[in-house]
Parts: sequence; structure tokens; C-alpha cells
Amino acid sequence: MTNESTENKNTAEASTEALTPEEIMAQEIIDQAEEQVEVQHIHAHEVISAEQEKINELELSLSSAQTTIADQKDSVVRAKAEVDNIRRRSAQDVDKARKFALEKFAAEMLVSVDNLERALQNIDKEDENNTGIIEGLELTLQGLIASLEKFGVKGVDPQDQPFNPELHQAMSMQEVPGVAPNTVVAVMQKGYELNGRLIRPAMVMVSKSAPVVDTTA
Repeated sequence: MTNESTENKNTAEASTEALTPEEIMAQEIIDQAEEQVEVQHIHAHEVISAEQEKINELELSLSSAQTTIADQKDSVVRAKAEVDNIRRRSAQDVDKARKFALEKFAAEMLVSVDNLERALQNIDKEDENNTGIIEGLELTLQGLIASLEKFGVKGVDPQDQPFNPELHQAMSMQEVPGVAPNTVVAVMQKGYELNGRLIRPAMVMVSKSAPVVDTTA
């Protein structure tokens, strides 16, 4: 390898010795220009590589930021949905509490309603001396029922209606000619609902089918 370098050097020197001073100067200028071009090319490549690396870093940062934003947005959406659910459940609980807070109080008031109704049923209406008492009882009963209705208490009086086990409590069954089976034929005690919720079933007597007689015997 040393021999080849020596030969190249000798060849270059021989070529230089064959040139005129002007040509030698021109060749040196060309060599310097080529070296500068090569240096600038190397520098430009390094600059481009550094910029590309910076671009890659920025793209990674952008991708990471976009992922973070997406995750945060999803978290916000889930949090909002959870808050909405809590708000809706709370509103439902408040509404139920408002509607049924009077359930125990209403049940107690129904005892007074029952007593007034029994008093009106049992009092001697033929006796004129009871006229004032009857009127007073009726007014008191009507006022009490009206007050209960204002707060959502509604009577269940199923006379002559089909028996409904969700609203009625059958106390007895009886054959009644001309009445379809499973019909309420008598109401022993009215039932009541509070805003659609049963707080006391109606106690009733229900009709039943007549026994089938075997006429083939």
C-alpha cells in the first residue's frame, strides 16, 4: 500500500512538473473548491440530519400530546356521564321522598276516615235529632278526604269491578246469581293509594262460580 501511495505521489509530482505555473495555480484553486464543496456537503448533511431528528422529536411529542388530550377528553366525558347519572338518581330519590314522605301520616289519617264512615253507616238517620250530627260528620269526612287528595291520597273502591290481587284483599268468596265469577260484590273497607303506590288494599268479598252439578248420575 505504501508503494502505491508513493507511486501516486510520484505520478502527481510528475504531472505537476509537466504543468505551467498558471496551470498549477488553477489546479490548486480547483482542488480547494472541491474540498470546500465536500465540506459544505458534509455540513449540510449534518444539518439536515439534526433537523430531521428534531422533526421526529416534535412529531413524537405531538403524537403523545394528542393521545393525552384524547384520554383526558374521554375522562371528561365519562365524568360528565357519571355526574349526570348521580344528578338523575338524586332527583329521583328526592321525588320519591317528596311523594311518599306522607305515607305513614296518611295511613294514620285513614283510621279517622274509617271511623267517620262507620259512624255515618251506624247512626240512625231516621232520627231527626241526629240531623245536625250527620251533617257535621259528613262535612268533616269530606274535608278530610279532600285534604288527603291534595297530597296524592286516592281511594280504591272496587265495587262491581273485577278482582285485582294487586289492589284488593279478598276476605271471603260467595256465589252470587247473575254475577260473573271473580267480581267484587262487596267492599268491607276501601283501599287507598299514595301517588300511585298502594298503602292499603281494599278488603272485599268476591263472587265465585257455582259448583258444577253432574246430571249424568
